[in-house]
Amino acid sequence: MVRIGACEALRRGETTVATILNVVWFILGGWVSALAWLFAGLILAISVVGIPWVPAAFRIGSFSAWPFGRHLEDKPGGGDLPVLLNILWLVLAGWWLALHHLILAIVLGVTIIGIPFALQHLKLALVSLAPVGKEIVPA
Repeated sequence: MVRIGACEALRRGETTVATILNVVWFILGGWVSALAWLFAGLILAISVVGIPWVPAAFRIGSFSAWPFGRHLEDKPGGGDLPVLLNILWLVLAGWWLALHHLILAIVLGVTIIGIPFALQHLKLALVSLAPVGKEIVPA
């Protein structure tokens, strides 16, 4: 019989909980948020000017579909370009994505069961304001 250490068992339990939360998240509307991010990326990809934002939009779109068990961090380096791109992003697409996540956070925060999902939407609302220069990292 193989014994699992306490840390390994805890990690497996966290993975199971994250998977369950992600499935419920996706069913209850995570797919809508992911589609909004993908739509923003596609709209930006149509023009040559919007191409620098497409990778960030698709990256956050995948995170928006399956957020539990992962988090976003700032990429090291980058200089001033990500700051400029984030300012332009805020004007072009960030405000309506942030509004989308804020409205969903308010609706989900009304119920006790919806609170973890509301918190994820609040995180996504903050990321919506400045997604360039972020990377997805396992928790």
